[in-house]
Amino acid sequence: MTEKWIVGVDLGGTTTKLAFINLYGEIVHKWEIPTDLSNEGKNIIINIAKAIDHQLGEMDVDKSKLVGVGMGAPGPVDTKSGVIYNAVNLGWKNQVPLRDLLEVETSLKAVIDNDANCAALGEMWKGAGNGAKDLVCVTLGTGVGGGVIANGQIVQGISGAAGEIGHITSIPVGGAPCNCGKTGCLETIASATGIVRLATKKVQDSSDSGELKNIYQTEGSISAKYVFDSARNGDQIALDVIEEVAFHLGLALANIANTLNPEKIVIGGGVSKAGDLLLNSIKNYFDQYSFPRVKESTTMAIATLGNDAGVIGAAWLIKNTMVK
Repeated sequence: MTEKWIVGVDLGGTTTKLAFINLYGEIVHKWEIPTDLSNEGKNIIINIAKAIDHQLGEMDVDKSKLVGVGMGAPGPVDTKSGVIYNAVNLGWKNQVPLRDLLEVETSLKAVIDNDANCAALGEMWKGAGNGAKDLVCVTLGTGVGGGVIANGQIVQGISGAAGEIGHITSIPVGGAPCNCGKTGCLETIASATGIVRLATKKVQDSSDSGELKNIYQTEGSISAKYVFDSARNGDQIALDVIEEVAFHLGLALANIANTLNPEKIVIGGGVSKAGDLLLNSIKNYFDQYSFPRVKESTTMAIATLGNDAGVIGAAWLIKNTMVK
């Protein structure tokens, strides 16, 4: 029997990642295209369909080889109707029938879910989750995303908004404003953007010299990478920033684990590249605030799939619902 492929799509505000993935979760070919935000995002799905057809032509592969297309999208998704709500980063206002549009343009069966949920599914299937059926995945990037898997299935909630870990209120009074309209969200602290905000304020307020302060004075700005690099070199301001971020993450993840008792917590996204420098501090606070039985049974790991997690998890949507 000829090997069948699934199309995995990770739709982002800047680029859209695509991949042909076999039924074992192995990437056969991957590529990306710019996400066209012009005209209120009306060309996004058309461009994805064209990209799939173009790539099939380049590889001289017939479209009958594809069993469906799974997509992770940045916003709350009603998985039953395939509608995405308020994907403002894509120029989509209100609700968009994303699954129906994708099926019409590609002539393939489609399944849609939130992008962070797809990353969680990818890590469960082929990554650091290592097949764990009860898993929480938190992605630390420009924002903070989350996916919760219970008994092998994504927890959706009544309106598709379950797993919004980044919008746990971490600072109830006086916190920084979040793009969601609230203040004090975990995302305002533990994202790359939040880390830069914290580090910049600490550098500006401190009279001490050091590597991070020198970078700020020379470059005029700080990146999250600068913070982690400086911390590895012993810079005290950078270490203080990491400790503050780790406290809020450790506390939030302990509360999540106390509620769900997952087998694994997987931390991904660009910020996770800090590795053990961040992970060890998070674990310390997690152990401090988690219920003893939870602390003993829940392990924590850095995600292993990197940018491939989203497309692999999107392919899992098709495998799990359509391939028998």
